[in-house]
Parts: sequence; C-alpha cells; structure tokens
Amino acid sequence: MFDPGQKHPYPDALRPDEAPAPHPLLAPLTGFLGTWAGRGRGGYPTLAEEFAYAQEVTFSHDGRPFLHYEARAWLVDADGTPLRPSARESGWWRLQPDGRVEALITQPTGIAEIAVGRAGDGTADLTTHEVALAPTAKEVDATRRRYTLTDEDTLDFVHDLAAVGQPLQHHLSAQLRRVGRVS
Repeated sequence: MFDPGQKHPYPDALRPDEAPAPHPLLAPLTGFLGTWAGRGRGGYPTLAEEFAYAQEVTFSHDGRPFLHYEARAWLVDADGTPLRPSARESGWWRLQPDGRVEALITQPTGIAEIAVGRAGDGTADLTTHEVALAPTAKEVDATRRRYTLTDEDTLDFVHDLAAVGQPLQHHLSAQLRRVGRVS
C-alpha cells in the first residue's frame, strides 16, 4: 500500500539519464527535459506599451509518451526587478509516432487550449486546434508557439496570439537558459 508520507512511487524525471527512462516517442524532445529560465519581451495592440518579463519553464516525464509542461512568468522592470506575477500555465504534450504533438495547456485565467503540431530535432511548433473559455475568460481565438533548442543549454520561445478581436500576430519571445546542467 502506498504511504502518503513517502515519495511518489513513480516520480517525474527532469533529465534523460534519470529513472524512469524517457519513452522512445519523446526522442525528438528529450533535449527539452529540465527547467529553463530567462527573460523576454512582449506586446500586443490592446496593451498600452511593450513589456519585459522573466519566465521559467519545466518539462518532465514519468516514462510514458507524455511531457509534463509547466510555465510561469512575471513582469520585470528595466533592471530585471520583479514587478508582479504574469502568465502561468500547465499541461501535457502527447507525442505521436510520426512526430506529431498534441498539447493540452490550461491557464488560471480560464483558458484551455489544445494545440497540435510537429516535433523534431529539438524543435516544437504548435498551433491552436481548439480553445475553450470559462464564461469570464478573455477572448482567445488562436495561438502559435515555437520552441527551438539553439544549443543544448538555450531554448528560444516565440508566442503568437489572436485575441480580443485582433488577428494572429507576435505577442511574446524569450530566450531561456537551462537551470542546472544535464549530465
């Protein structure tokens, strides 16, 4: 019987060399495993001005063909001093045998997205398949998210957004560095 006071019997792994071993379907994105942090810039026509933000993203797995995804961001001033919390989301990326990815991403602001796309050679390109909104959530029609490993310790992120009557266009970009080192 599982003792709630003990560690989980099936922990998540943040590195390809940790147990459990990554499922073979995760191969195109095993370089994403771990925690990434960095800064970026954002803007949108409905906002008064562009903004700077910091972001932390974590990808982990439990041996099955899914990546657990968690991201949080906060606004920062010109010196990098945190001003206030910003975006936060979590979800699952389901990798398919042909390199397709189905991502389920939820946000506490009442937005749930299903994005689909392709993964390969350290890249993932995801576009909206479906968006579900809570009754009081802000209107979001579509997104596109691109993640690119530019080297083993750098993950570039670009997010396009179609929301509140605006067409799909650039919203965020960040360069994230690996926190800690994969052995």
